[in-house]
Amino acid sequence: MRIPCLAFSPPSHWAFGTLKRTCELALTVFHDEVLDRVTNGKGKISAHTFAELSRLRINGTEVIPRFEDLVAALPGTKINFDVKDAAGVVPLVDVIERYSLHDRICIASFSDSRRRAVLARLSKRTASSGGMLSIAAFLLFSAWLPRRWLKRILHDVDCLQVPERAGVLRVVSRKSIHRAHLWGLKLHVWTINDKADMHRLFDLGVDGVMTDRADLLAQVMHERGYWLS
Repeated sequence: MRIPCLAFSPPSHWAFGTLKRTCELALTVFHDEVLDRVTNGKGKISAHTFAELSRLRINGTEVIPRFEDLVAALPGTKINFDVKDAAGVVPLVDVIERYSLHDRICIASFSDSRRRAVLARLSKRTASSGGMLSIAAFLLFSAWLPRRWLKRILHDVDCLQVPERAGVLRVVSRKSIHRAHLWGLKLHVWTINDKADMHRLFDLGVDGVMTDRADLLAQVMHERGYWLS
């Protein structure tokens, strides 16, 4: 099973996926809300059953995987999942609990409330990536806010996943990376599809990058000695 978008943190192997629910609340690993752009189907994922989706192909060749099928196919891989809608919270928790995936999963969402809704339902501590409010709090306050106050805001955050820039604002710099590490946070950058940029960001000290070009990232990982085979 091939995955089109990956995030890797050296030397560990992490894959990244976006979760979308079907009409019967099965979870699929698929980025877009609709099928039209990259499959031979049409309409929203949420309007179809998984049986219907299983007959479609991504770019003519790849199946749309279910969440549980993907984690079973990649037993040695930790996976960062982006929860895109509130209806996916309970099905995600169900699969994590059923397969005891707590140590293999990082919960991500632009919505901190959605991310926390997942964490609150899990029976064990599970890693998570801060949402937009957590990221904003870090960028605005980490340089001067007393540690105990910021810790209250980011108490359940293990990493931050950010673009290198947001408009004119440079989000990723040596200072922001240093501050993240000072707070015990990993910093991942998206979406990096240029090999030179991957090297540059790793040289800066980022902990991982997200990319559509897994082939280029694999080359970078080998060249930097993060992967030995």
